[in-house]
Amino acid sequence: MPRINLLPWREQERKERKLAFFVWLGVAAVGALLVAGAGYVLLNSTISAQERRNEQLRAEIKFVDRQIEEINDLETQKQRFISRMQVIDKLQRSRSEEVHLFDEITKTMPDGTYLTSVKQAGRKLKFEGVAQSSTRVSTLMRNISASQWMKDPELEVVESKAGTGPAGDSFVLDAAQVTTAGDDDAASAPKRRARSGGS
Repeated sequence: MPRINLLPWREQERKERKLAFFVWLGVAAVGALLVAGAGYVLLNSTISAQERRNEQLRAEIKFVDRQIEEINDLETQKQRFISRMQVIDKLQRSRSEEVHLFDEITKTMPDGTYLTSVKQAGRKLKFEGVAQSSTRVSTLMRNISASQWMKDPELEVVESKAGTGPAGDSFVLDAAQVTTAGDDDAASAPKRRARSGGS
């Protein structure tokens, strides 16, 4: 019976398998490198795009910040302008108060009473004068209380006047001026209550 040696064939098959293994291993390595390269390129592209978006967002944030600063400056200017307008409006409405005040002073003076001095410090008024009697001073205080332009009369001193000059009682009287700057109608047409005239 003849003998067949299969060793060379098996050795050849082993070599072919080894060669195929290395070929496929090389193909896998090349494929892995291609995948890794594509992933690297894609990752770099994504990072670059994100950086561009971040830079654009930073630029927009700076622009919005500048707009906010401008708005704040405009708001500050607006508040200053409103404050000035309020002061001007208050002065416009109160500029006739002094005229009304002096007119009211003459109307509150009862007969037999005259003033030697009128002083004003802010809204505080100080009257110095001479009255024929203390009753006239009381009448003056009632008239001030009933006035729309003065209030809170307070007598500092009243004493009999001696020596030269008109006879009577000298007095010092404090009062407060009524402001109507906050009232649109009161400054133009205040109602005056009835006052009594002393005798």
